[in-house]
Amino acid sequence: METTENLIIIGDRVLIKPKTESNQTKSGLYLPPGVKEKEEIQSGYVVKTGPGYAVSYDEMDEPWKMKEEKAKYIPLQVREGDLAIFLLKMAYEIVYQEEKYYIVPQSGILMLERDENILDEFLS
Repeated sequence: METTENLIIIGDRVLIKPKTESNQTKSGLYLPPGVKEKEEIQSGYVVKTGPGYAVSYDEMDEPWKMKEEKAKYIPLQVREGDLAIFLLKMAYEIVYQEEKYYIVPQSGILMLERDENILDEFLS
């Protein structure tokens, strides 16, 4: 798998590597390539997450007086390695180093499956 170390995810967004699934249905019917990708709901593994939701400053009445402070964030519920079920219409598809990924805001994720060892299995 290609490395994503150089990517910085912004805000409440999540980088998801789509789960590779067979084009065969449960009944044994083979679907043409791309049919599964057009479904409204997709699944994939969370590869990277953004820092979270930015918290507003208390002294916004005089923003020009703000010192060089680091922003504070409310962390995301999503963690790297989670299996995410997400809405495709809220996702942006990108290709990075010849690998397909989705960038999804946390609000576009419907459900997570968390297994502490799932990322190790996915990366191997």
